[in-house]
Amino acid sequence: MSNYLTDKQVTALKRKRGELDMSVMSLSKRVNLSRRTLDNIFKRNHRKVTPATYKKLTDWLIDEYATQDLKDSQAVATQDK
Repeated sequence: MSNYLTDKQVTALKRKRGELDMSVMSLSKRVNLSRRTLDNIFKRNHRKVTPATYKKLTDWLIDEYATQDLKDSQAVATQDK
C-alpha cells in the first residue's frame, strides 16, 4: 500500500527545509531517508511514497512547526514582562 504526498505537503517540506537552511543531505539524515528519495520527491514530482516515508516526512514537518509555534509563544510571553 502506498501513500501520496500532496503538492501542498511537498511545498511545506521545501519551505521548512529552506527556512532551516538545510541541505537535502541534512534533511535525509534527520528523517532517516535516503537523499535519493528526497531528490525524487523534490525534483522529480515523485508523490507516491511508502507509508513509512510518508510518516517520517509528516512527523518531521509537524514536529518542526510545533517547535516553532512553541518558540513563538515563549517569545511573546517573555516580551510582555
